[in-house]
Amino acid sequence: MHSPELDNERKIENVRREVTSLGIRYAVVTDNDYETWRAYNVEAWPTTFLLDKQGRIRWRHVGEGAYDEAEQLIQKLLAEDNKQEDKSKLVKPWK
Repeated sequence: MHSPELDNERKIENVRREVTSLGIRYAVVTDNDYETWRAYNVEAWPTTFLLDKQGRIRWRHVGEGAYDEAEQLIQKLLAEDNKQEDKSKLVKPWK
């Protein structure tokens, strides 16, 4: 998800050029109206969310870093059995 920080980041052709120059090969959704930003109560760039197979937020990180922690959780989430997940590890919703 790309929510623009600067005016030039609102132009789709600029976003496409940056995505290409960075070698990003997955879909990048734009959020020029900040609808998703507000829905998830994001307050800073970058903010990373990891969701489980049911679409629930399981991890949130604000700022750079925590790449190893994110990778470990991604591997864990991919391996989870949908019927036997540990509900105690779910992140509580924030408001």
